[in-house]
Amino acid sequence: MRNNEDIPALVRELRQRLDLTQEQFAQKVGVTYSTVNHWENGKRVPLPFLIKRLWEMKHELEENQSKRQRRKTAR
Repeated sequence: MRNNEDIPALVRELRQRLDLTQEQFAQKVGVTYSTVNHWENGKRVPLPFLIKRLWEMKHELEENQSKRQRRKTAR
């Protein structure tokens, strides 16, 4: 999942997993609400450094989830 067609799904997934509105997600990433809206609707593509940040955020979420799972199974 590393091409521009996946960006809307990536943005939506991150935003929903973080339980954030488009406006809140925009603040977290450092862009405007309309930018996030355009990303989710496939009207625009983030700049390369922002795409990298989105993938990093996804990786961090997955790592945190994995750590929580390991802690649960260790009990």
